[in-house]
Amino acid sequence: MSSTNKPSNEQLRQWHEDPDNWRWGIIYYNLADPRVWLPKRIPMMGWTLNFARPLTYLILMLFIVTMVFI
Repeated sequence: MSSTNKPSNEQLRQWHEDPDNWRWGIIYYNLADPRVWLPKRIPMMGWTLNFARPLTYLILMLFIVTMVFI
């Protein structure tokens, strides 16, 4: 998929519901999904990160550095 083709809402929903995209049932990992933030498997529980995206690791590092300095 090229960067100009935005996935449809139906495709995003299918990826989100596919158990193969969830490692150990809690870690979302999908290279095809361009989202960095997305709802957890149970949306009422908040948001999670797509660990297939490099930006996710930058966000985690910034969070850890912030917590260390606080």
